[in-house]
Amino acid sequence: MHSRQRRSHLGLLLLASQLFQVGLDNIPPITLGVLGLNVYLFLFPAAPLLKTCVSVQQAYWFRDWSRLLLSPFHHVDDWHLYFNMVSFLWKGIKLERRLGGAWFLYLISVFSVLTGLVYLLVEALLTELMDDQSYSVACAVGFSGVLFALKVLNNHYHPGGVTYVMGLPVSNRYASWVELVLIHLTAPGTSFVGHLAGILVGLLYISGPLKSIMKRCADFVKSNRYSSHRDTYYSSAGTSGYRGNSEGYSRNFHYAPDYSTDHTASYTGGLTEEQQLEAAIRNSLNDGGQTRERGGPPPYGFSLSQEGSVEDLRWRRLRRFDS
Repeated sequence: MHSRQRRSHLGLLLLASQLFQVGLDNIPPITLGVLGLNVYLFLFPAAPLLKTCVSVQQAYWFRDWSRLLLSPFHHVDDWHLYFNMVSFLWKGIKLERRLGGAWFLYLISVFSVLTGLVYLLVEALLTELMDDQSYSVACAVGFSGVLFALKVLNNHYHPGGVTYVMGLPVSNRYASWVELVLIHLTAPGTSFVGHLAGILVGLLYISGPLKSIMKRCADFVKSNRYSSHRDTYYSSAGTSGYRGNSEGYSRNFHYAPDYSTDHTASYTGGLTEEQQLEAAIRNSLNDGGQTRERGGPPPYGFSLSQEGSVEDLRWRRLRRFDS
């Protein structure tokens, strides 16, 4: 690992210039946020590079799995950051607009961790095949692996085009593999296995089971969230909702405790005959005169004189029901 150079920050200045040329308003929010996170962690690293880079020795042997989260977002120097972020800028703009911000953020999160895991797997395999422990102690850091995975996706969604790699026109179908070899030849200090891991993750997404697995996980989270909201609604529902229990539908329908099937209860209100007569007299005394003045029908379907006695009322009522 090389020590980080902080003398000129020329790479940061060029990156800022590139951003203003594109225009911050033209950069989708997730792309801009991920780019800002990388710049922030370059200026204010979460830990020294030797404690953020990922290797078989540190992550697997020493069980320091936090490096899988830290390594993609830390860079060796400002030039390392500049080249990675400029590449990510153009890939992010295209992919986020096509996939949507939520899925693109999900994609970045999965690719960041999965690229590190594939890197560890390939390095461990090389250690066994070559019988060389140097593969297990090789420590990688940077966003390059994720970029190669995104490049595979970008070429998949834009087939038939041509990419210029170091001035050479290359079909999009093979551009990732050509870049992998050329970068390794022209910049020996870069991680060949880290870039290869990114290509493999990209292929797992477009040709393997990764995409379907991610969709199933997303659907599972959505279904659980919907069920949680639905249960919360039903458990707190008032007159507009209901709760299934042994007492029936709460607050919408109310049944008498004895669950009577006597249909006369619907118009007698549960009153005795004497109580009905007294209620009729009171209503007649209060409303009978006003109703007749308006020319409306008499209350309860029959006329009740204010001078009528209770016995006369009982006789008239009996005659009415007998007829």
